[in-house]
Amino acid sequence: MNPKSNPEPTPAPTPEDLGIPGLFDVHVHFLPENIQRAVWRQFDEAGPKIGRPWPVLYRGSDEERVEQLRGFGVRRFTALPYAHKPGVAAYLNGWAAEFAARVPECLRSATFYPEPGVEGDVAALVADGVEVFKLHTQVGEFLLDDPLLLPAWEVLEESGTPIVVHVGSGPVGNAFTGPEHLERLLRLFPDLRVIVAHLGAPEFAEFFDLAERYEHTRLDTTMVFTDFFVPFPDALLPRVAALGGKLLYGSDFPSLPYEYGHQYDGLARLLGRAPGLDEGWLAGVCWHNAAALFGS
Repeated sequence: MNPKSNPEPTPAPTPEDLGIPGLFDVHVHFLPENIQRAVWRQFDEAGPKIGRPWPVLYRGSDEERVEQLRGFGVRRFTALPYAHKPGVAAYLNGWAAEFAARVPECLRSATFYPEPGVEGDVAALVADGVEVFKLHTQVGEFLLDDPLLLPAWEVLEESGTPIVVHVGSGPVGNAFTGPEHLERLLRLFPDLRVIVAHLGAPEFAEFFDLAERYEHTRLDTTMVFTDFFVPFPDALLPRVAALGGKLLYGSDFPSLPYEYGHQYDGLARLLGRAPGLDEGWLAGVCWHNAAALFGS
């Protein structure tokens, strides 16, 4: 066989090749041990909100997982607790504050839930230095425009604090997921700094519409372009290029069923597949866009 007919694939550029200090991962979870183990049980059981076998690879202690991230070249990351029912947000937020205080690379992360007093809680968290919030409507089973949440959204729109929101219908949708829910919220609070998790999978095009329409709406790449998650339509790649400045690298570490580097490799495989998908685009997604948003 003529070796020239099957050339070796071009190695993916490293962050060093891209001129960035490493990866800025905006979708990492660190949780209190009891809650982390409960989350992993859901993955192990392939529960109804998981929908498929999902063998989690990274189950070490907090300290071990922080060292793993450092070894993967992650230089900044989140902790992203998310409240799944009333009465747990304060516990999660207190733990996350202590975690961020001892891990310098970690953004101060917090969550909230539609329950009485949420406006005051969110205002106090913002005043205390929280840098990013996380909501998960599929797990928490609430609407983004729940009346109890509206005063909290007003606080967050005014403060400009980013919020990572899992509102896409992947991996399993329910009555609380889908782009229509975020669209209703953005009509009320158009300047919210929302980061749509998983590029909104599987409703990619609809969430792209919202990011194109609303100046401060962004998306993270978590699990998209891997061999495991929802397939991404090639026809949307030109829009991925055009949205470059609004895309942020995310992984969903530690609850991954594949090696951490697979997410980066999936993004690197996009290079050259549409105009604008170049190394500058990749450097923006992996570092510059998040650094500009969070001031790091």
